[in-house]
Amino acid sequence: MRTRIAAALVLLFALTGAALAAPRPLTLATTTSTYDSGLLDYILPEFEQRSGIAVKVVAVGTGQALELAGRGDADAVLVHAPDLERDFIRAGHAAGHWRLMYNHFVIVGPAADTAHVSSSPTPAIAMKRIAEARATFVSRGDKSGTHYRELQLWETAKIKPQGDWYLEAGSGMAATLRLADDKDAYTLSDIGTYLAQRDRLHLAMLCEKGDELLNRYSLMAVSPRTHPGVNHQGAMRLIHYFLAPETLRRIGAFGAERYGRPLFRVYGAARVPARAQ
Repeated sequence: MRTRIAAALVLLFALTGAALAAPRPLTLATTTSTYDSGLLDYILPEFEQRSGIAVKVVAVGTGQALELAGRGDADAVLVHAPDLERDFIRAGHAAGHWRLMYNHFVIVGPAADTAHVSSSPTPAIAMKRIAEARATFVSRGDKSGTHYRELQLWETAKIKPQGDWYLEAGSGMAATLRLADDKDAYTLSDIGTYLAQRDRLHLAMLCEKGDELLNRYSLMAVSPRTHPGVNHQGAMRLIHYFLAPETLRRIGAFGAERYGRPLFRVYGAARVPARAQ
């Protein structure tokens, strides 16, 4: 009997020790562009190795990412739709908001450019020319940050896109680019995903200038007050890691050697609350 009790205690201590030693995993809900560009595969393994925290990445459109986090089904978000982020914060879902990086959206399309997008003085006029030419345009159509920005451009151009020339992919950026390529169509993309996919496409980059195309990415931790079940400690450790000078340096250099320019530009170091222990 004593032997069995001793064995049971040893097993209990072993299981308890293992449970205490294993950090709780966390879920990062993010836009597809950070995943399709290869950035997260480049950045996250080091965090997981250092912290011992496994990160589950859910790559969807920004709208879906914020919906997940708003239900407490994600611990942190990395997204790129400022208006939607403000709504998320006002609803009490965020425990903090930090600007991380930026790049630009680009309008890409067939090299023949029958809608004359490349000579358009502004992105909105480029969109108007696409509509007037009834040239095929593939929209993300997925409530993503890119989709949201596309709708803003149509609104600025005073165009309500509809008709057989306007298609909705309902999928991520890489899949939308491939569909636009198959259709010999125009689409709006973040430049990072476009450059990462460019070797597989025939689409040309036709419009990349204009303040309307600025694309900001931000980090948010989900509020443990509103959602008590979230892994707030893990989320804050991840945010500290993203905003550390060495990580910012790596993000700012990502893609430069392969694509001739970095896929993302970083903001300076941001003030972050002391690391949760």
